[in-house]
Amino acid sequence: MSNPTELKNWYAGKFKKFEESLNGESMLSIHETRKAALEKFLELKFPTLKDEAWKYTNITPLFAHKFEDILTVKPSIKGVDAEKYLFDKKEFYTIVFINGVYVPELSDEVNEPGITLCNLKTALTKYTEDVSLHIAKFAKIENSIFTALSTAYINDGVFLKVKSGNTLSKPVQVLYVNSGGDNLLIQPRNLFIIGKNAQAKVVESYYAEGESIYFTNVVTESYVDQNGVFEHIKIQEESEKAFHISITEIDVEKQSKYSSYNINFGGELVRNDLNARFNGEYGHVTLNGLYLTQGIQHVDNQTLIEHAVPNCESHEMYKGVLDDQSRGVFNGKVYVKKDAQKTNAFQENKNVMLSDFARVDAKPQLEIYADDVKCSHGATVGRLSEEALFYLRARGIGQELAKTMIINAFANDAVHSISIDEVRRRIEDRVAVKLDKQKNEND
Repeated sequence: MSNPTELKNWYAGKFKKFEESLNGESMLSIHETRKAALEKFLELKFPTLKDEAWKYTNITPLFAHKFEDILTVKPSIKGVDAEKYLFDKKEFYTIVFINGVYVPELSDEVNEPGITLCNLKTALTKYTEDVSLHIAKFAKIENSIFTALSTAYINDGVFLKVKSGNTLSKPVQVLYVNSGGDNLLIQPRNLFIIGKNAQAKVVESYYAEGESIYFTNVVTESYVDQNGVFEHIKIQEESEKAFHISITEIDVEKQSKYSSYNINFGGELVRNDLNARFNGEYGHVTLNGLYLTQGIQHVDNQTLIEHAVPNCESHEMYKGVLDDQSRGVFNGKVYVKKDAQKTNAFQENKNVMLSDFARVDAKPQLEIYADDVKCSHGATVGRLSEEALFYLRARGIGQELAKTMIINAFANDAVHSISIDEVRRRIEDRVAVKLDKQKNEND
């Protein structure tokens, strides 16, 4: 097992080879951003249980591996049936990555006026000004070693820009698949820019072939300008031996609307940080999440909604279903600044425990400095409702079917407002399959 210092030196030591792989791209202005991030990465420390934001999540298992960046080792992208993970390609624009490598033959070109959609590596050279104006401006490297690592190795991911007054005619599906390769470090970098009076929907999915051990370190930056509307759905069903750390930064302007659905089925150690900021009045943010865990899975969701201006509204609902010896963490904070009068903020976290050995640590928080607000929060952890079970049993429904119906209804409540029917149905189906699998394994 490596110690944290050895691991930092390992990742930093690969940077020279990464630079060589860039060829002429190392002359772009983004490379100065990379080098500054590498310096910050070396200054920062990996979080420990002594850090308040990480007190329930031990990342020591990460130190047992020296993951190879996909740019310093070229994994095979052959033999993956990506189609089985995709939604109907006629109804979506599609961008596919296998082991972090962009696959153009499985991806779409978009020719809509006012729409730019491509992989980030292409955007770095073709749309340099647009990318430079936004990338690494919302996801700060100063306080996150994982953001610094991602920024040092910025290379590929998805770039979407919807110019003011335009609406993307179809949702975008972004697929990241691990082909079964062990010991890979995959670092997608996504940048979504929604202009004034513009609209878009993105579904970002992570899957794996087999039970490989690898590390996904993803950073996504979303900017929604005045009167913009953006719906962002993230589905994570990676290997149950994989590490998945995700940082999502969200900035919304006046009268804009942002909706997030953060769905977690896979991963052995998962950490999701979502940080949303209101920069203009009458904005609306929804953060919904669902996590189903089993075995020794550990899923940690950390959210921050910052109300800095008046008359904004936020809704947050995270739900967990936990079995076996798995563990869930929810730490959600709503921060209302002094000038953010007329704020409406609602937050809840609910968990159902299917095992005596599962565990949840829930910490909903409100920090309010304004006096004319409507804010509420709460968290519950418990077993299945005996009253609901009795109600269904009294109507002739068997014990196991009654339990399944209750759990499905509980879980699906977090995703029922997803506007894309095919995506919502797929998630609901996966919930049913996962719960049925857990039941059969416990029988």
